[in-house]
Amino acid sequence: MLRIHFTDHDLARVCIAAAPDPLWETVLAMQKLALDGIPAFARWRRRVREELRMPDVRAAVRFLQAIAPPARYFPDFLTPAESADGLKAGLAALRGTSPDRLGREVGLMAHHRRLPSWTHGLAAGAALDQVAEALEIAHHTLITPQWTNVRSQVDTDRALRSRLAGESGTLGLLDSLRPAFRWEAPILTARYPIDRDLHLRGRGLRLVPSYFCWDTPVALADDDLPPVLVFPVSHEHEPAPLPKHLAALLGRTRAAVLHAVAGCPGSGELADRLGISAAAVSRHTTVLRDAGLITSRRHGAVVLHNLTPVGAALLG
Repeated sequence: MLRIHFTDHDLARVCIAAAPDPLWETVLAMQKLALDGIPAFARWRRRVREELRMPDVRAAVRFLQAIAPPARYFPDFLTPAESADGLKAGLAALRGTSPDRLGREVGLMAHHRRLPSWTHGLAAGAALDQVAEALEIAHHTLITPQWTNVRSQVDTDRALRSRLAGESGTLGLLDSLRPAFRWEAPILTARYPIDRDLHLRGRGLRLVPSYFCWDTPVALADDDLPPVLVFPVSHEHEPAPLPKHLAALLGRTRAAVLHAVAGCPGSGELADRLGISAAAVSRHTTVLRDAGLITSRRHGAVVLHNLTPVGAALLG
């Protein structure tokens, strides 16, 4: 069991991540590749297995699975707090991990399992660039094509938690985490692979809803790091998958833009949901608009998009 101990100061410092965390999602998705029997990820795993035929992708995933195997300890430096600001910021922070921290976390890995020889260099920082490059490949392979669904489900969960927090305060927010968690003040309890007590000590808690977290939450192993609790979101009412004919006709990214426009988002929201730049959104929406598949309307600084009947028919 995991028992998280709150003080009054901690209750005032609970927050919810503003968006999916790209490195948490990447590491957790990579672990799910080796776990059969989870229906929510079955379609995703079939698609990813096709991508794994590419030698560079297969090599990157195998490299990472040596230090982040499924359902077992993985080092905290793989998921730095800076990843909340995006993949680029997260990877930069990872590359800057101190030798002292690397030594401690590699040592903890070695305590849990036998490690490949290349990890001896990791403890001195020698392989950090290789880890970062492998994570970037894994992210673009495992997460980017799924980003619309990831963002949609995480946004839905966050909206629910934020509303409950507004109506009932932090206590209502913590109580809403049932049935995966049990809130009995001042302790939040959840089923966990090991028996552990986490004392927040006035530092608060950052809640990170995650698409690829499954069944049990995940907390950082080092109690001295700012406390983070990653928890699974619901996969009910998940958006329909992107039709294959659209990707073949329009290209994967432009098809994903058309698919995402069904929710009538603005350009900034499209960029966030799809994990692409604002300039790329502008290029793709211009092509789709010129083809008569979407309409766009400006409201002040915001540009809102909607499907035309032809675009809706193409989506089916």
